[in-house]
Amino acid sequence: MPLLRDARLALPFLLLTLAQCALPLGALPLGATPAVARTLEVGENREFKMPSEAIRVAKDGDRVVIDPGEYFDCAVVFQSKITIEGAKPDGSTVLTDKPCQGKALLVTTGNDITLRNLTLQRARVPDMNGAGIRAEGINLTIERVKFINNQNGILAAPNPTSTITVRESEFLRNGYCSPCAHGIYVNALTLLRVERSLFADTRQAHHIKSRASRTEIIGVETRDGDSGTASYHIDIPNGGSLVVRDSTLQKGPKAENRTTAIMIGAEGVSQPTREIIIENNTMINTGSYQTFMVVNLTATEAMLKNNRLTGRIQPLRGDGEVR
Repeated sequence: MPLLRDARLALPFLLLTLAQCALPLGALPLGATPAVARTLEVGENREFKMPSEAIRVAKDGDRVVIDPGEYFDCAVVFQSKITIEGAKPDGSTVLTDKPCQGKALLVTTGNDITLRNLTLQRARVPDMNGAGIRAEGINLTIERVKFINNQNGILAAPNPTSTITVRESEFLRNGYCSPCAHGIYVNALTLLRVERSLFADTRQAHHIKSRASRTEIIGVETRDGDSGTASYHIDIPNGGSLVVRDSTLQKGPKAENRTTAIMIGAEGVSQPTREIIIENNTMINTGSYQTFMVVNLTATEAMLKNNRLTGRIQPLRGDGEVR
């Protein structure tokens, strides 16, 4: 009987243990508390004086908020699901002059990172490929970030499962050639999407160069102005689907490549091009030379619809249709 009585006493504990083992994937054991995302504040009167100090100790899912000011600083962002942002949306939080790892002011190696309300400027490295952001992880969202006077604004490493989204950002006086650095240059991604952003006075290279499987440019302005020396406005060197919609492209008198604004397949078509849609855009040529809006070197027909052309511009060279 004592043995039976002991077994009965142990039964509730056995049932509790079995219930905990049967919890759904991701559920917390009884009595455990979920991890709480923190907000780490950076500024003269904050716990952290430099952005890199807060980023270094941040955990996955945390938020780093940086007061306005100029920070001679850089950081490697290895966490995932982290947000790094300026305290104000006016770009008054500035990281300048000091690349990390010989790469960029912000090197993102974690996944699902969001960067917003920052100014990233004057990135220079010896191999001439210094960037405001070097993207090396999976999935990056950039909102209201200014890229000023860098070699590259954004440079993304190959990552075929990754998406980069850029919204409401400015790229001013970026670019360099030999080797060429660009406003945005992404290697093999799933998707590059740029929305409601400005590219102006790019030097020598392209405003946007993308080797992504799909590139979407929506509501964007690419502008040479009177002094910009950009080459192509949008370069899709290896093919891949392309949508350019509701955007304005202005080629200037000092453009270094005067042949076209949107080039597709110039380095050989090495990936599928499912569609090419160029619609509801405005293109202006303020130079005295003849240029094309689109040069299509793929076998996929480019569909040009409702575009407005001003200056010496032919709409299309290569396969496609103009409506």
